[in-house]
Amino acid sequence: MINNSRSGSNGERQLRTAVGELAVAGADAVEVVSCTSPADLDAALDTEHEMLVVAGGDGSLHAVANALHRRGGLGSHTVGLLPLGTGNDFARTLGVPLEPETAARALLTGTPLPLDLFVDDTGEVTVNAVHLGVGADSTREAARWKETLGPVSFPVGGLAAGWAAEGYRMRVTADGEEVVTPRHRTLMAGLANGRFVGGGAGTLDPGARPDSGVISLVVFRPRGFWRRAAHAVRLHRGTHPVEPDVHHRLARTVRVVSEPLTMSSDGEITEEVTARTWRVLPGAWRFVVPSARDSA
Repeated sequence: MINNSRSGSNGERQLRTAVGELAVAGADAVEVVSCTSPADLDAALDTEHEMLVVAGGDGSLHAVANALHRRGGLGSHTVGLLPLGTGNDFARTLGVPLEPETAARALLTGTPLPLDLFVDDTGEVTVNAVHLGVGADSTREAARWKETLGPVSFPVGGLAAGWAAEGYRMRVTADGEEVVTPRHRTLMAGLANGRFVGGGAGTLDPGARPDSGVISLVVFRPRGFWRRAAHAVRLHRGTHPVEPDVHHRLARTVRVVSEPLTMSSDGEITEEVTARTWRVLPGAWRFVVPSARDSA
């Protein structure tokens, strides 16, 4: 079990509770490794254990997936999740229980299934979702409030970044076909592997599945403040794909070329991005998905 030791005292308590529950439920042995740096993570992955459990959120999953990809080890382990993060968006898509005790039991009764990942032309892997533009600006703003506000930081960040946003001039192509051009500004482009973003506050694509073998591309173009406000409400409800200002496509490759903008991959921020290309890696890793009973 790979733990981010900077998660604080509450996270440590939840971790101890989950490990205790695993022992009660019949786990033979659980080795907990705390990591504070990429070097720690690499050392933790130098293990003969077949199953790795990530004790954290989307950022921790992102770090482990990228380390495994860099080492050529995505297919060498079965990965499980104990959701101890702030947002836990990928956990919500898979139906992983958010309570530590229930999530621990689900690790033992779940089924390892092949799930997809995205990889870009720099080699960075994405587990849940990529945002470019105002969506990433919202993630960056939310990070300022995460320690004090917890999950509430996500809508606060969205309000701070989005109320006066004008958007960016970008060209987006899906499987070589042009979706939007720089002629008009684009508020946000999102690539969904999981359904949720912002700690469940937003549904990037209600139909996205991490075993579909495709990227779910969602692009939104702004048409004034009130339409942006209405879009925020529909994004929360998951009804935005029917909006005329929203372009939705399924693709195996997506390319974005833009003026410098902010990018978020599983909540990890990159500034001044001007071009990226993503492709899907179908069934790239084995991930423990809870049974229907545990999900409920």
